[in-house]
Amino acid sequence: MTITAAADGSALGNPGPAGWAWYIDDDHWRAGGWAHGTNNMGELMAVLDLFRSTAHRPEEELHILCDSQYVINSVTKWMPGWKKKGWKKSDGKPVLNLELLKDIDAAIKGRNYRFEWVKGHAGHELNEAADDRARAAATAYQAGQEPDAGPGLEGASTADERAANQEVPAPDGDDALPFEDLEAPFVDREVAELKAAAAPAAPAPAAPAPVSAATAAAAETSASAADLHMVFELESELLSPTVRTDLGEMLAFLHPEFQEISRDGSLTDRSTIIAALSVGQPLPAGGSLQVLAANPLGENMVQLAYRLLAGDGVVLCSSFWHRVDGRWLLRYRQETPSA
Repeated sequence: MTITAAADGSALGNPGPAGWAWYIDDDHWRAGGWAHGTNNMGELMAVLDLFRSTAHRPEEELHILCDSQYVINSVTKWMPGWKKKGWKKSDGKPVLNLELLKDIDAAIKGRNYRFEWVKGHAGHELNEAADDRARAAATAYQAGQEPDAGPGLEGASTADERAANQEVPAPDGDDALPFEDLEAPFVDREVAELKAAAAPAAPAPAAPAPVSAATAAAAETSASAADLHMVFELESELLSPTVRTDLGEMLAFLHPEFQEISRDGSLTDRSTIIAALSVGQPLPAGGSLQVLAANPLGENMVQLAYRLLAGDGVVLCSSFWHRVDGRWLLRYRQETPSA
C-alpha cells in the first residue's frame, strides 16, 4: 500500500510567521509552525513531520507531493554531497536549514519513499489542501494564536509528535536569500564590464536595476524571494564537479535553447555539452560564488550576476534563469575573465 500525501509550507513576510502542513485527506493531516520562520523552513518541516508521523508504517511506500524544487532537490540530490563535504555547499558555505535537513536525513533511513513535483496554486486537490492548512497555521501565529494541529495519523508515536513540534531556531537573517550583496547596485568597474559584455547587440530596453529583497518578495509580477534563493542554489550546484561531469545531471539544469559565451570566448549550447561529456571531455571547472546582484525580470525570469573564484582566477558571470512549467532552467550564461 502507498501513502500519498502533499506537504507544503507558508511564511508571511519570509521570514515572518510561518506554517507547515501535510495532508492525506480530511481525516489525516497535521499542521504547525513558528512565530518567526521562512517558507523553506515550513516546506522542510512538513516533509520531516510526514516522515515522523508515518514512521510506524515503514513497510508502506510514502509518495510525497511537493511544489518546492528546493525541498525535492535538497533531499534527493544535494544532501548526499553536502554530507560528504561536512554539510557545506559547493561554495564552501554552511548549508541553510541545517538542523531540519539533518533530521530529515535521519528520518528517511530505511524508508521507501518518492517525491513528485506538483505545480503550486494550480488546483491540485491535495496540494491546495496542504497549502491552505500551512497558511492557516502561519496566520494563526501572526495573530498570536495556536494553530489547528489537525487529527494526525492513527498510531503515530507521541514521542515523534513531540519531537516534531519542538521549536526550530529562528533563521539567521533572511534565510530565503543567502546573498551577501543582494541589494548592492552595479557600481564597480568589474560589474559595469559584466553588464556591457552581456548586453545584446541589437538595441533593447534597459534591464531593470537591482531591487531589494523586500521589493522582490512583495511585487506580484516579480520572482519571489524563494525564487531568488532557488536560482542561487541551482547555479551553485550547476558549478559543482558532481554535476559538471554527469551528462544527465547537467542537462536537467539547461533550457532547450540554452547558450553560453564561455570564458575563452567560445559559444556553447546543449549540443556542445552533449558532445563533450559523451566522450569524457571535462567542462571548465566551476568554483565558489560571490553574488553581486539578483534581478527579478518579471515573474518567470531571474538574472544572477556574480564573481566566480575559479582556482587562482576570477571570472565575472551573468546568467539568466527561465521558469518553464514550474521548473527553473538556465537559458543564457556569459563568462568574462577579470583582469
